[in-house]
Amino acid sequence: MTESFPDMLLPKLNEFVADQMGLYFPKERARDLGRGISAAARAFGFKDAETCIGWLLSSPLTKSQIEILAGFLTVGETYFFRERKCFEILEERILPELIRSRRKTEPRLRIWSAGCCTGEEPYSIAILLDKLLPDLKNWNITILATDINPRFLQKASEGLYAEWSFRDSPAWIKERCFERKKGGRFEILPAIKKRVTFSYLNLAEDVYPSLTNNTNAMDVIFCRNVLMYFAPERARRVIQNLYRSLINGGWLTVSPSETSQALFSQFATVNLPGVILYRKVSGSEFQVSSLGSHVANDQHEPETLNVELETSVEYETLNVQPETSDFKLETSSLKPETSDPALQKPDPYMDAAVLYERGRYAEASEKIVRLLSDRPDDEKAMVLLARVYANQGRLAEAFQWCQRAIAADKLAAGRHYLLATVLQEQDQMEEAVLSLKRALYLDPDFVLAHFALGHLSRQQGRLKESAKHFENALALLNQRRPEEVLPESEGLTVGRLMEIIRSTTFKETAA
Repeated sequence: MTESFPDMLLPKLNEFVADQMGLYFPKERARDLGRGISAAARAFGFKDAETCIGWLLSSPLTKSQIEILAGFLTVGETYFFRERKCFEILEERILPELIRSRRKTEPRLRIWSAGCCTGEEPYSIAILLDKLLPDLKNWNITILATDINPRFLQKASEGLYAEWSFRDSPAWIKERCFERKKGGRFEILPAIKKRVTFSYLNLAEDVYPSLTNNTNAMDVIFCRNVLMYFAPERARRVIQNLYRSLINGGWLTVSPSETSQALFSQFATVNLPGVILYRKVSGSEFQVSSLGSHVANDQHEPETLNVELETSVEYETLNVQPETSDFKLETSSLKPETSDPALQKPDPYMDAAVLYERGRYAEASEKIVRLLSDRPDDEKAMVLLARVYANQGRLAEAFQWCQRAIAADKLAAGRHYLLATVLQEQDQMEEAVLSLKRALYLDPDFVLAHFALGHLSRQQGRLKESAKHFENALALLNQRRPEEVLPESEGLTVGRLMEIIRSTTFKETAA
């Protein structure tokens, strides 16, 4: 350890870290925990680690303080094209297959680097796409890069790297994609840099998939050297959310040390030379493909399960229940009027909502389409179908159903907000801004619309305008209870959004 402190403090500290952050340090990693706390002590202003531990164990910490601590307990060491074999598979097999299929339909790709650290991984992905797509300007590409550590995100957004970040990368990378700067540093070219969107997200706590934070309908998710820090139960929840964030047929890649038949049981395991990947494939589609052998895990939940037979579904556990939202589940109406299951009538909307929550979007869309054929004026079903299609990456259909829902009620601000999120995914930013402004005209206190406009303005370099929208959002949030769930957020609380905004603006406030 960097410095010594009583070993008796380590078990208590480990319990605190697991409870507050879901991070897991078995005995063999006790030294890592000690080193991390020693570094965190200096950041928090303590002279020694023992005093810092005493403070941690005796004082309630804010979310911001907890996440600063997490930044010291997780490794921030990475480099370009880390674990080369994985990038070779991405370049030679996965991306070419996606590119071929999308050229015929919609030139669109969505990739998420979850736990992006200082940015080498998402920039490596951007470099590959630049190499593989000579007509890149004709494509709608999303490379989302998220991390819990604002300091990492600040460094990543700067795009400046030392020689050590290139220690296992192809020689041509520095020559073609970087500009040499003073002091032996290299800055990534603006044309590549602008293709990556960096955003704050806590995999252990935040809501995803969600249209709000752009974590839906992903083709490929990189989540490498992240799950190893979570306790097993927390890791399972993260993996389930990542599963839901993928489109059907989407790919999840983790580090070799994190592969597990038990943890990834809902995925198809794909064995390739030197690499194990996980693919979201419905139960009827496990088969050998050109990419390798799909192995159906024994515990895989079949996508064809008939939800109407699930009379004991606990709808109250669904996390979308805002009182003023278009998309809401009235839990009070879900209580059965009789204890006799034979007399309980199935609710196709609620069955579809449960499927949506479980990431079984194809089944959910089929059920809602049938419902709308019987009840074509069901506005609640229209909104849910738009969300389902958006999470499947079927943006044209999502746009169509947003329009139909708006036509049914032009004064519903939430529907204009939903349309704006779809427009953003279609890379129609000006139209998205107009929809968000319509939402705010109808409801000036619509917090998420202010937040979304803050993000859009920030991405377009309009920092003063962005700051104004974020200030408006914070002012409205300060009037609400921290535990209150925000309308249209799919479970995001007031307190959590406040922390996200403060972390998002970390770079500006630190400047």
